[in-house]
Amino acid sequence: MSTVEGSEPPAHGEHGRPPAHRERWQEFKRSPYFPALVLTVIIAAAAGLFAGSYTYALANPTPHRIPAALVSGTGDSEEPGVKKFVGGMEKALDASLELHRYSTRADALEALEAQKVFAILRPGGRDGVAMDLAAASGATVAQLLGETGAEVARKADVPLAVKDLKPQQKGDPRGLALFYISLAAVIIGFVGSIQLSVNARSLNPLERIAFTLGYALLGGFAIAAVVDWLLGAVDLPFVQSWLILAFTMFTSGMVFTMFNTIMGRWAMIPTWGVMVLLGNPSSGGAVSWPLLPSALGHIGRWLPPGASVNAQHTAVYYQGHQYVFPYLVLAGWSLVSCTVFWVWRHRHPGGRDRTPEHAAAAA
Repeated sequence: MSTVEGSEPPAHGEHGRPPAHRERWQEFKRSPYFPALVLTVIIAAAAGLFAGSYTYALANPTPHRIPAALVSGTGDSEEPGVKKFVGGMEKALDASLELHRYSTRADALEALEAQKVFAILRPGGRDGVAMDLAAASGATVAQLLGETGAEVARKADVPLAVKDLKPQQKGDPRGLALFYISLAAVIIGFVGSIQLSVNARSLNPLERIAFTLGYALLGGFAIAAVVDWLLGAVDLPFVQSWLILAFTMFTSGMVFTMFNTIMGRWAMIPTWGVMVLLGNPSSGGAVSWPLLPSALGHIGRWLPPGASVNAQHTAVYYQGHQYVFPYLVLAGWSLVSCTVFWVWRHRHPGGRDRTPEHAAAAA
């Protein structure tokens, strides 16, 4: 029996069955449209989270706990002017002023140098008060204490003398340069690792770590040289600041490499979350930790951006009171990242086939 000319032959079996929903879904997942759609949603969510995290942490800084020294070894705290001023400050700051009593001003100054307190309150003149600040410990905190202190002194009719014992450098009056250079090291650190994954996929694990260290050393030097030598914004202890920046870039790069080993092409999501959405707003660089939401103030010190800012800040302004904690934080993240990468290196995308060419040709 012949078919009518120009008509389609009847469909038979599987070839004529319309694809089921599951088959259509599987076909869509294999197409380039699926990852593109997922990325569209992720990028939109990341934009909102990025704006939200920075606005929440930095837009309206509010004091939560501001450590301050009160010199009271000889009954000074009982003097009417000091007592009235301290009471007014505690009320104005909503009980967020945390006073630590010291018997002498020398002891209080030592606490200020060790960054245990942000200000020193002591008697100054007849029934007056002297307030020593340290803008280098946090420009936002110093500004808040200075403005609040002036208002409290005016209302209480108490003479007030304010002195900044640790001013910011002239090229960085807001104290943001150290935050910016740390931010640059963090972002360029993982962007460099992304580029190695895209453009140098054939690197073997040890080569990957070596090149990450290489661009970290060169990048850290470039950041320090531009900010210090070219712009003159901050007078850095060059070698120490350079190595802190290099350590930060290496840590950031290896964190992405670790997530890339675990999650493959979606590694940017946790890297961005840890380093940018959470790490940078809570680092204490743009807004000092006493003015951050309390949870962020504590978490930030345990993340690479916060550790980098703390190490850089102490290196520039408090050479005599170095702390090992921020370096341990960076070392911990680097060690964990390198270990995860090395143990699961077979899962990391890239690398070279170690089979000799003549054996491959014979096969």
